[in-house]
Amino acid sequence: MKEVILDAELRTVATKNHLKSIRNEGKVPGTFYGVGEKAMSLIVNLKQFEKLMHEHGGGNVLVNLKFTNENKTAIVKEVQRDIIKQTPIHVDFQAVSLKDKIVVNVPLRITGEAPGVKVGGGILEHLLREVHVRCLPMDIPDFITVDVSRLEVNHSVLVKDLAPVEGVEVTSDPQAIILSIVAPTELEEAPAAGAAVAAVGAAAEPEVISKGKKEKEEGEAAPAAGKDKKAEPKAAEAKK
Repeated sequence: MKEVILDAELRTVATKNHLKSIRNEGKVPGTFYGVGEKAMSLIVNLKQFEKLMHEHGGGNVLVNLKFTNENKTAIVKEVQRDIIKQTPIHVDFQAVSLKDKIVVNVPLRITGEAPGVKVGGGILEHLLREVHVRCLPMDIPDFITVDVSRLEVNHSVLVKDLAPVEGVEVTSDPQAIILSIVAPTELEEAPAAGAAVAAVGAAAEPEVISKGKKEKEEGEAAPAAGKDKKAEPKAAEAKK
């Protein structure tokens, strides 16, 4: 990974109005921090920052922050964006040493065409989109390739199956599933089972209602019969 130069200037004021004016001028406020480094508030040019992020696919970027009197090597740790415009509104730069290994997230890129999809009619399920790696800052890859050109239906690619990259140690769980080719029937079984349960419930419901209605009618008939029996003695007394 190449080190990209980015002009920066120190920021001494952090009020809400000042930050707003900085953004209106086409700049982005940020912070610089790291082990053995003094935390600093800074400002970078918005267009220059967006350009370097675009050229590196928005992933890990090794930056040489060029201040007036000194330079600082860092990686872009976090970018906060406007909810609507999606433009950067704040950037965190983490200090790094070119001689010390660091742990970062690296995106995964799928290559090839899986025969399980093209021929077998399966569906590719992408479960893991990045992995943790440990390496020197200059060795950070832009991405790690996942080859699916031999992947059949009901087969998966695990983290341990990734092709090794020189100078890079993958620290993610080796048993974690990156992607799988799933047969279409497996995806249809769950809805079908749910429909069957619903059908059974619908068929059973009228029987419960009918049974309850029958018991209610029998209960109403019993008191009526009792009334008739009580009326019989009165009729006998009338005949006497």
